[in-house]
Amino acid sequence: MAKKVKKPKSTPNKKGFSLKFSQQNKIIFGGLLMLLSIALFFSFVSFYFTWQDDQSLLTEFANRNEQARNLLNKFGANVSHFVLYKGFGVSSIIFTFLLFITGLYLFLSMRNQGLLRKWIWGLVFVIWFSIALGFFASGKPLLGGMVGYEMNDFLQDYGGKVGVFLLLLFGLIVILVRLFQFSPDKAVAYLNEKGKSLATEFKNGKTVKVNDNDRENDILYTEEKDETPIVIDTYTHKKDIPVLAKEEDEGEFEVKVGPEEDTIAMEVEKIKEEKEEIDNISDKLVEDFGEFDPTLELGNFKFPPLDLLDQHGATGGITINQEELEENKNKIVETLKNYKIGIAQIKATIGPTVTLYEIVPDAGVRISKIKNLEDDIALSLAALGIRIIAPIPGKGTIGIEVPNKNATIVSMRSVIASSKFQKAEMQLPIAFGKTISNETFVVDLAKMPHLLMAGATGQGKSVGLNAVLTSLLYKKHPAEVKFVLIDPKKVELTLFNKIERHYLAKLPDSEEAIITDNNKVINTLNSLCIEMDNRYELLKVAMVRNIKEYNAKFKARKLNPNDGHIFLPYIVLVIDEFADLIMTAGKEVETPIARLAQLARAIGIHLIIATQRPSVNVITGIIKANFPARIAFRVTSKIDSRTILDTQGADQLIGRGDMLFTQGNDVTRIQCAFVDTPEVAKITEFIGSQRAYPDAHLLPEYSGNDDSGTSIDYNISDRDAMFREAAEVIVVAQQGSASLIQRKLKLGYNRAGRIIDQLEAAGIVGPFEGSKARQVLVPDIYALDQLLSNESA
Repeated sequence: MAKKVKKPKSTPNKKGFSLKFSQQNKIIFGGLLMLLSIALFFSFVSFYFTWQDDQSLLTEFANRNEQARNLLNKFGANVSHFVLYKGFGVSSIIFTFLLFITGLYLFLSMRNQGLLRKWIWGLVFVIWFSIALGFFASGKPLLGGMVGYEMNDFLQDYGGKVGVFLLLLFGLIVILVRLFQFSPDKAVAYLNEKGKSLATEFKNGKTVKVNDNDRENDILYTEEKDETPIVIDTYTHKKDIPVLAKEEDEGEFEVKVGPEEDTIAMEVEKIKEEKEEIDNISDKLVEDFGEFDPTLELGNFKFPPLDLLDQHGATGGITINQEELEENKNKIVETLKNYKIGIAQIKATIGPTVTLYEIVPDAGVRISKIKNLEDDIALSLAALGIRIIAPIPGKGTIGIEVPNKNATIVSMRSVIASSKFQKAEMQLPIAFGKTISNETFVVDLAKMPHLLMAGATGQGKSVGLNAVLTSLLYKKHPAEVKFVLIDPKKVELTLFNKIERHYLAKLPDSEEAIITDNNKVINTLNSLCIEMDNRYELLKVAMVRNIKEYNAKFKARKLNPNDGHIFLPYIVLVIDEFADLIMTAGKEVETPIARLAQLARAIGIHLIIATQRPSVNVITGIIKANFPARIAFRVTSKIDSRTILDTQGADQLIGRGDMLFTQGNDVTRIQCAFVDTPEVAKITEFIGSQRAYPDAHLLPEYSGNDDSGTSIDYNISDRDAMFREAAEVIVVAQQGSASLIQRKLKLGYNRAGRIIDQLEAAGIVGPFEGSKARQVLVPDIYALDQLLSNESA
């Protein structure tokens, strides 16, 4: 009965609910901690590069449409903001190392001895470092975090700056002594030992002078502590005569071998350096004829004068309306005051169309709070296009851009005549217009290397393209740059026909240099790909890396034209309406453009693409990835702005050439220079009236495979058995597609494709047109019967 009293063991029942870590749980939890520490480390580090952009998204955590730039997206942005900004600042990164070490202990099943000590001293160092950063970098609260800032502020209220400094010094001593086992006596002993070793090395490194009176000792004395004699043997070709040496006070050293009569004098013959002959032939050619001049064929070419451009009433510059400035300032201050936001300082920078008000808020004001008042400030100012920059990159201020009541037109003449453009040492300089600070904005297209322009209809894209082309016409000789102009709208770029034989490039069989037909667009883009491959082959043979080095080598006459080498002009491809090409041709256009954008930078082919429909099916990921330089004119929604610039702001522009420019970093607001159609006409007329090349610059020939299907089936007997049924289906539906034949006749894709090729060869459907269905050339069944009966006859 005693045995029955015993209770059964409860271990099996509690095994699944035990709080003790098993071996498997240690591995799982340890791995989780290590991965979490790595993720937090990258999140914390990226926070210091992306916190400005992610600041406004801290309250949008549940919104799936908003994306943060932090490496861990919105989770990383929120956690980093809480731990770094509201916590201990930079020193919080130490927590990631402590987590990783803890996970490693669990993952490897190591003994926990010493882990608690690491955590304690890690926390001590985090607190000390946070307070130290709050003390030494008080103007940058992100470094020490709010904990360091507030603790430093609290300590200074009672001990002052001197007291806090002494307290930090004491904390440093405690950390060095207890954590790193530092002691003053060890440091002094180490320094003494280091000094003595350096002195010994210095003395032993000298050769000691021999004294004749001590020659019988046959030993070398050194000044080491033990003064141990060291015997030094000499050459033994005659006798074993040791070297005798002793140091003198003068610091001069001499070595003698045996008696003076046995001393051998050695004479060292000077080395004759051979003269190098590098590119002797090319140097002689340059000496006789000078460097090759690509502009020699049109040596009398004259650049268009500034008189061809109009002032557009901007002769007096920007007029400052003091009353408007004061009124806007008071409204901004009053609006922020209503929301309990104080301003410590405000400054105004007047631009052509927009005035930038830089404000410095009182301490403790959150930036996102001001950013959220964008609509309220716009309402109080009764102005269109209020844009808040919080904060301004590189400055400790917040910017509020307010449109001027009386905008000043920025003329193309003013930016072309500026010294910044005239003295620009760039390969392809472009003067876009003027910034908010009224400075001429000049960039190099060769370094962009490609440009994407987008915006709503009538906001200034065509004027922007004209400004780009005008800038290059005023700066580059016809031998140095060529344009490939694609204009699906057929009216925007027609004025540049007059400079066809000077600046334009085209296909050999093309009548017009400005391309308006979509089929010719595809052939031109593929021809540019061939040109790109040919140029890379020339660079490979010339053993250079880019077009600049190649042309410099060709000008120096180091490349032989008989080997196929020529001077390579820059080629600028301009597409005025990219959306139309994507709609009609699709992948046939996108593929060569993506290839050119990825590879053509080094060989001098640069792309400028403009579109009025900034949607994701037009500006695809491939296009955006290869176009880091982007210009956004006014758009209608924030989504379109994000599609173009990856950020908001373009929806707040005021139109009429107001634009945002980015080259992968900061966003710059610019008023695009205005160049009117009559001005472009006068410029092209001036250039076109001068002596020109015999023809436009010819691109490589490219024969498209659009008509490849016409040669598939000329033999009626080889036609598919269901050819007649398929032809009737196509004619009745008036839609020429293989998918229709598949559905109606229940055929496979390959067979339906062959039938479509046979229908094209028979003249029933038209050629392939990309994503669009083929055109049906036969109107009805009666016409189809007549066509097929004529073939059989």
